Amino acid sequence: MDEPAGDDLGLLVRGVLDYAIFMLDPTGRVVSWNAGAERIKGYRAEEIIGQHFSVFYPPEEIAARKPERELETALIDGRLEDEGWRLRKDGTRFWANVVITALFDDAGNHRGFGKVTRDMTERRTAEQALRESEERFRLLVQDVVDYGIFMLDPGGRIVSWNAGAQRIKGYRAEEIIGQHFSVFYPPEEIAARKPERELETALIDGRLEDEGWRLRKDGTRFWANVVITALFDDAGNHRGFGKVTRDMTERRTAERALVQRSRLVGHLVDAQEVERRRIAWDVHDDSIQSMVAVGMRLQLLADRLPEEHREGLYTLDESVRAAVGRLRTLVSRLRPPDLDRHGLVIALAGHLEEVLPGWGLEYTLRHDLTAEPTSEAAVTGYRICQEALTNVHKHARAARVEVSLSTVDRGTLFRVTDDGVGTAVTGTDPGRDHFGLIEMRERAESAHGWWSMSSRPGEGTSVEFWLPSAPDEQR
Repeated sequence: MDEPAGDDLGLLVRGVLDYAIFMLDPTGRVVSWNAGAERIKGYRAEEIIGQHFSVFYPPEEIAARKPERELETALIDGRLEDEGWRLRKDGTRFWANVVITALFDDAGNHRGFGKVTRDMTERRTAEQALRESEERFRLLVQDVVDYGIFMLDPGGRIVSWNAGAQRIKGYRAEEIIGQHFSVFYPPEEIAARKPERELETALIDGRLEDEGWRLRKDGTRFWANVVITALFDDAGNHRGFGKVTRDMTERRTAERALVQRSRLVGHLVDAQEVERRRIAWDVHDDSIQSMVAVGMRLQLLADRLPEEHREGLYTLDESVRAAVGRLRTLVSRLRPPDLDRHGLVIALAGHLEEVLPGWGLEYTLRHDLTAEPTSEAAVTGYRICQEALTNVHKHARAARVEVSLSTVDRGTLFRVTDDGVGTAVTGTDPGRDHFGLIEMRERAESAHGWWSMSSRPGEGTSVEFWLPSAPDEQR
């Protein structure tokens, strides 16, 4: 390819806008000026040609003879490249990348210098912002104490260590950096190659999350949540792994205690229901049947006695009948026969009809069940509804109650709503002193369901709970 002619080259240099390209004489005075120099530095050619190039330097650098030293270095080495602050005509500063090249003619005589300047202010601002962001992130990571955050090289050796890692694992940075991260794993997991397998999985999938026992420096175990992330550079080269560890021992202990407590509550509820059923059957099959038989005998006896003795027997028979009625009510409350015979809806309807009119409450029962709840869910739901209605009677000062049941998400959703005075207690935590509410919530949770209450003073209360269709289904 032919080189551009001199006139073409001069035209090219003069027209460049992104670079200031100009010449200095051997003493440093400006002898040429292009469009890029005018755009970047603000001077027109007639204003700057003939002036010394030190006019572009801040006062402190002029005082330090930096312009002269740069020309001396360029003359000795042939060129010089530098970055630093320079001045525009209006006195504002910009960050410049500068290349000064010593120029010689064919005879080797020094003819001056070529100077190329580029405004790098935006790039420097972006780089500085990036550095500051990285520094803030480094400080953040370094000072976090709730998480152990550190890096591994591709072989699994530790290359960084933060304050959280020291707090959780017990090692100082100088003690652990350079060691293989398998030092945190129990012997049985090292024997099973778990550390190596975790890195292999993280490398294939990009990340791995795990929970399990890990070791502190003193040999004690803690339950850790671990996330390992494979790290790659911009070229796609594997640079190592990022590892975040959190001590979850307290949470695990609390969760296990909660599970044990839930199981205990479940066992107590089951035992309570078994005992209620036994008592109900004993009363029904023994006491009620015996008293019914006594009543029948009293009637027969009354028919055979003289008139003057019949009135006393009739009074006694009425007392026996009333006692039988009260026992039947007791049996119904202990274990309503309709619950086993006809299902939840009929049992609830019977309870509402029997109890609420006596409390002065109007009621509505709605349901759109597409599946009958299991026996366990029916009993639990019936008991919670009983307790909710008792609370309405005792505390709500309501005139009306609505009970609704619907099949939702493979379970049964119950809602008991009143139009009473309301309360400030809402949500899933009923507070320490609301024992009836606590019992409702614990019954629902022990059946692997949930319970909630919403209420506002003066706007009534709604108790809502959900029970799964099978005892082992959880939400």
